[in-house]
Amino acid sequence: MEELMRRYPGATTFTFGDCPELSARLLALVRQGQKTATCGALRDFGVEGEPLPVQGRRDIALNWDGTPELVIETTSVEILHFDEVPEVFALAEGENTDLAGWRADHRAFFTQNGGWSEDMLLVCERFHLVEDLSPCSENS
Repeated sequence: MEELMRRYPGATTFTFGDCPELSARLLALVRQGQKTATCGALRDFGVEGEPLPVQGRRDIALNWDGTPELVIETTSVEILHFDEVPEVFALAEGENTDLAGWRADHRAFFTQNGGWSEDMLLVCERFHLVEDLSPCSENS
C-alpha cells in the first residue's frame, strides 16, 4: 500500500457497496467498463466519514478484505437530491437497465444504511479506471 500511495499521492481508499458480495460485483463491473459512476449519501462524507471525491484525484478501491483492487480517477462530482438523479447517471452506475430499477435498488440500499428520502442529498461521482491492481489483470 505504501508504494501505491507514493505512485498516487493524495489518493484515498474506499470500498464499493456494503457487503463482500456487493463489493466484488461492483469491482467486476468497473473492470468490465460497465460501471463508470457511483453515488453515496452526502451524510456519509466529511469529518466522520469518507472524504468527498475530488475531480482529478486518483483513489484506490479496496476489496472487502482491504486489499487494493483498482485505481480510479474522478472525472466529475455533483451533489443531487435522490429524485433528481438523471437516468444517464443511473445507467452509468452499471447495475440497472433503467432509472426505475436504479431507484428501487438505491432506495433499499439507503434505507438499510442510514435512511432514505426522496430529497436526500447524494454525492454523484463519475470516474474512469486508471489501473487494475489484481494479480490476474493484464494491466498490472
